[in-house]
Amino acid sequence: MATNNGLKAENHNLKVENTFLATENLLDARKNSYYSWQKVNEKANELVAESNGRFEKSWAIYLVQQAETFDINPYIVYELLKVETGNTFNPKLVGPETDYGRAYGMAQFMKNTAPWIAEMSGIQYKKELLFDPYYSIHLSFVYLDFLHEFYGTWDKALTAYHRGMGGLEHFISENGHAKSWYAVEILSNANEYKQLTSAE
Repeated sequence: MATNNGLKAENHNLKVENTFLATENLLDARKNSYYSWQKVNEKANELVAESNGRFEKSWAIYLVQQAETFDINPYIVYELLKVETGNTFNPKLVGPETDYGRAYGMAQFMKNTAPWIAEMSGIQYKKELLFDPYYSIHLSFVYLDFLHEFYGTWDKALTAYHRGMGGLEHFISENGHAKSWYAVEILSNANEYKQLTSAE
């Protein structure tokens, strides 16, 4: 009888301890979620301020969250969108006519590139979706992630984003490196801005 009571007490103590640990873990997750949200919001505010309000807050929040998902510096994608749109961040932008057609939206995707990036991401493709800033931002992350994984450096990934994969090879054969003006501008601005904000 005493042994049974001892086992019951021990089981009760284990249940209490497990409940306490589960509650503690839940509180930690909630606390971390709160601090994580604070960081997302803070970075989003930085992007909105840097753009003088042209890059909307909801876009900025989405961009920062995507950056965490893909483990990509958010300032790289922000600077890419800034260069692609001529600092307007216009989601309805249509680029000039080229030999390969026009580029569309904030991330300036062409109709020969966007469909396979969307397919790689597992989302549907429709030309009109290129004018949706969230769709455009998402595809830019998917494509950059693919290019960086494929080439191994940001210079190559960004130059390929700008010139196409064939254009990157041509640039390297002509120059001996992948440091195009496009890659240099985006990376230097992203790194400079990241240093400024982390120093504050």
